[in-house]
Amino acid sequence: MPMPNRLYNIMVPVDFTSKNKWAIAKAIELANNFHCNIHLVHVLFRPVLPMVPIDKSYFTPYESHVDLQACREKLAELKATFKSQLCGEGTIEISLLQGNPLKQLSRYIEKYEMDLVVIGLSKFNLFQRIISSISISRLARKTNIPVLAVRSSGLVSHFKKIVLPLHQEIPVQRIKLATMLARPFKSTVYLVSLRKNINSSEDNILNKTLEVIQSLSTIPVQCFLLEGQNLAKSTLDFSKRINADLIMDHPKKEFRLPGLWNKITNKFLSYGSKIPVITVDQPAAEGNL
Repeated sequence: MPMPNRLYNIMVPVDFTSKNKWAIAKAIELANNFHCNIHLVHVLFRPVLPMVPIDKSYFTPYESHVDLQACREKLAELKATFKSQLCGEGTIEISLLQGNPLKQLSRYIEKYEMDLVVIGLSKFNLFQRIISSISISRLARKTNIPVLAVRSSGLVSHFKKIVLPLHQEIPVQRIKLATMLARPFKSTVYLVSLRKNINSSEDNILNKTLEVIQSLSTIPVQCFLLEGQNLAKSTLDFSKRINADLIMDHPKKEFRLPGLWNKITNKFLSYGSKIPVITVDQPAAEGNL
């Protein structure tokens, strides 16, 4: 799916926990800048644990109806709470789905042509962080839609400094999204790559990516070669130093934080960073414009 020239529809998956608040707040901030619609979507899902006998009355039609009605009321409350914060031409839509969350969200994204997904991350719950990270990377890959992960600490009202890490290819999708987000916020895009690969294609990728951005937009761009052995860690350290507002991530192993535990849990930048991270998958066939 090609990257749009602007945002029309933003989806926020909600589970009625506190982390939904900062995801919706970030979605509203973007909607007010791009005049787009927000879709609050809840997926009602009852996982069945293996090897556990289940009473046939576990999920009766009555319980199903009660749960659905309760979820509808919660969605309506969220819409009423945040509607007054939405300015311009955008609206807030609410939807209640049933089934596997990844499948249902993916179908919704395709059917209603979502351009961006905004997900709130938990402050403290490590298990939730792991699950959220896996969902973010899988959702980005499955739908080819950018997924923005936001913490309560990431609620800045702008994206003045956007960091775009580079590996071995020109990141066309991330370039287009970065330039689109940069225009209304008058941002600077920071292209970063590891110095250890300066004798390989990395320095060429840095220059080529710079040329592509300059051909698309007049936004300010700065290039930096970073020290270190791990692109994700060096990018995160650099982003902290410059007080970045957004990191453009990719769901590939090169963008995973170092360490055995991080490898086991697929710890990408999305939940290893207090700075908002947007995960954008790049189609394998797309290497240049």
